[in-house]
Amino acid sequence: MIHPTALVDSRAQIDPTAEIGPYVVIDGPAILGPRVRVLAHAQIAGKVTIGSGTMIGRAAIIGSEPQDLGFVPGTNSEVVIGQDNKIHEHVTIHRGSKNGGVTRIGDRNFLMVGAHLAHDVVMGDQNVIANAALLAGHIHVGNNTFIGGSAVFHQFLRIGDFCVVQGNGSFSKDIPHYCAAQRVNRITGLNVIGLRRNGFTNEDRAAIKDLFHTLFCSGKNLSDALKDATARDWPEKARHLLEFVQAPSKKGVCPVRPGRDDD
Repeated sequence: MIHPTALVDSRAQIDPTAEIGPYVVIDGPAILGPRVRVLAHAQIAGKVTIGSGTMIGRAAIIGSEPQDLGFVPGTNSEVVIGQDNKIHEHVTIHRGSKNGGVTRIGDRNFLMVGAHLAHDVVMGDQNVIANAALLAGHIHVGNNTFIGGSAVFHQFLRIGDFCVVQGNGSFSKDIPHYCAAQRVNRITGLNVIGLRRNGFTNEDRAAIKDLFHTLFCSGKNLSDALKDATARDWPEKARHLLEFVQAPSKKGVCPVRPGRDDD
């Protein structure tokens, strides 16, 4: 299952059911699980663990040194990728930037051509990252979120669960759970269609909408709006949004500005 033109480091641990394509380079103590497929010209560099059923597309580069001016060669860091991910052509995923640092990808994610995940990114499950989207270092992405093509994200921010982010957007602040975001640090509302498609009940969606309006559409600043929101009882899925907003990153949360794309 290893093509004769592939170059495979003697330290690599490759399951017998894995497939290694033509001109693949595995340079380091990589661990490839059952049914992993690494397609032609892809490179696996350094300490990389890839879970069962994951595909690494043509000319993708996984585990190379981070683009961090302070990075010290020889740093003991890694990339850990879960199960059943589809990582397409020319995707780049860099390893952690400090000793013990991990860039971690969950299960069943779909990364399209040319997406970039920088050092120390942590991503959950079942996300779709479209072509040429760029995530800087230390970003946390939740679950079931869609990020449009060529969207770019500054380091250290958070992107929640069940979000939808328009292509070509630019973000330097957090995007809370369930939100739709576009342009520059702009939340335009809730990902209503995504919530419905993912089985959120009418009651859950109504509570999330009520909380969203309490937090972002009351005319109060966010601190005062949070006081109003925390004074009420919320069902579990709405409380998930409240907890995100209560504990933002140092970047803060994107403001809400409803309206059309050309406003």
